[in-house]
Amino acid sequence: MLTLIDKYISKTFLTYFIAGLVVFLTLRLTADATSMTVQYKTTPDVLFRFYLYSLPQFIYEMIPVACLIATIFCLGVMSRANEITALFSAGMSLARISAPILVMITLISATSFLAGDWLIPFFSKKKTYVEYVEIKKQPGLYSTVKTNKIWYRSGNLLFNIQTLNPEAKKAQGATFYYFDENWNLVQLITAQEVQMRAAGTWELHKGTVTVFVDDSSFPLTKSFKVKVILMNEEVGDLQSTTSTSDTQRVGELSRFIKKNKEAGLDTIRYEVDLQAKYSFAFAGFVMSFLSIPFSVGRARSGSWAFGVGICLGLAFLYWTLYSSGLTLGRHGAIPPWVAAWAPNGIMLLTGMFFLLKLRR
Repeated sequence: MLTLIDKYISKTFLTYFIAGLVVFLTLRLTADATSMTVQYKTTPDVLFRFYLYSLPQFIYEMIPVACLIATIFCLGVMSRANEITALFSAGMSLARISAPILVMITLISATSFLAGDWLIPFFSKKKTYVEYVEIKKQPGLYSTVKTNKIWYRSGNLLFNIQTLNPEAKKAQGATFYYFDENWNLVQLITAQEVQMRAAGTWELHKGTVTVFVDDSSFPLTKSFKVKVILMNEEVGDLQSTTSTSDTQRVGELSRFIKKNKEAGLDTIRYEVDLQAKYSFAFAGFVMSFLSIPFSVGRARSGSWAFGVGICLGLAFLYWTLYSSGLTLGRHGAIPPWVAAWAPNGIMLLTGMFFLLKLRR
């Protein structure tokens, strides 16, 4: 049962959490909108729809930072007002005082994960469409995922790929459909692997070319080991496109990985993204847990601002480890689960170390 103290701590935390979320969200939207306005000429209604669809993703990304700031201010302000000292005198431990905050963070993280899994993929598809079709005027870079394949369109060319590694500029399981002006299929090219070269040049490996001609009852098919094709500039380099992981729910991404893995395709990038969807839900808890000994300890010694600085520095270290882990995982240097979960484990152990060093 919640006590009066639990309710007070929870209310204080939520106040700082909402305030922090609003502030960081406003700064993120302002900076992003300013950059977008400078780079692209677009109408206010298009810009409004783009950021309306971007809002769930922005909120989801800002929640861990808002949890961190709320924890620092909640415990820090209580400590400076000697409320923490009074609670210690009443026999409450730091773990007991922090419990309402960690429970609130757990509930917020679980809710954001479930809501994000339902809302973010839906809005991400709409945001990506507005970005590439209406703002950047590059419809060929707009991708959709259907039947476990990533589809693109450029003029009279439709093509799909089963897995894409934008960093390495490689793709696997590619099929290209060429149509004439009347949308009659005239050529079909398949390739097991694709290497994206400079200037829109794609190098296809181990595939076939099938030509459909009017004066023949049967299409003409020929195999090749290596074939070079030229792509339209807007789809010549897919490195800047939104990851298909963002447009799929956890269950959909799991099935996408399973089907492509059974086909013998490289799914490392998508496996890392799947693990990251789970591990990111704990980011707020990890960073807040890490901030507790500094929020209380430094405030009690009169150096609260220094403690806040340390917390923010550790948060930056966490994001550095997290980003580096995902990058290493996507390049196959470490297993996907290690890439996504190692930063959480390292920071939790660090937080426990400082808590043990902190005297009650």
